[in-house]
Amino acid sequence: MSTIYSVASSLDGFVAAPGDDLDWLLQFGFEPFQEHHDRFVADVGAIVMGSTTYEWLLAHDDTWAYPGLPTWVFTTRDLAAPDGAEVQFVSGPVADHQADVERAAGGRDVWVVGGGLLAAQYQQAGLLDELRVTVMPIALGAGAPLLPVAAPTPVFELMGTTPFTGGAVELHYRSAHPSA
Repeated sequence: MSTIYSVASSLDGFVAAPGDDLDWLLQFGFEPFQEHHDRFVADVGAIVMGSTTYEWLLAHDDTWAYPGLPTWVFTTRDLAAPDGAEVQFVSGPVADHQADVERAAGGRDVWVVGGGLLAAQYQQAGLLDELRVTVMPIALGAGAPLLPVAAPTPVFELMGTTPFTGGAVELHYRSAHPSA
């Protein structure tokens, strides 16, 4: 079981354009990535995300995107869960909830979905095992950073790359855990 931050990023390291806009990413379509994504998700047993990602998903899809997967949403606000979705709302340090998330994953992977702020918290807590960044062939100039850590990390180990039609490439890293 691994905790994995899997996300798409622009060439210049942003996961969303200003205003949490994902139109830059959606223009590429999902077809070139579908099979690879399906293989990844087949190994996922639980999901964690921040409230911005959660609210974006609800606003852009008529049904819950991850039926059957227990999901933890980190937030400081009161939010409603979609009907039939196994969503829990939590706050505080990610380490306080990781044991529950891993237990729910049942020996499968935990996917850190969406924004870099939550992924950075996982990295800084020493809980992020892998980074899978699909770099898209576009620069944004500004937006939400890929991994906004508070201090430099140790060096990540490249595990492999996967090229996709259209110029995108996934970089698969083993995470560098902070020495503490």
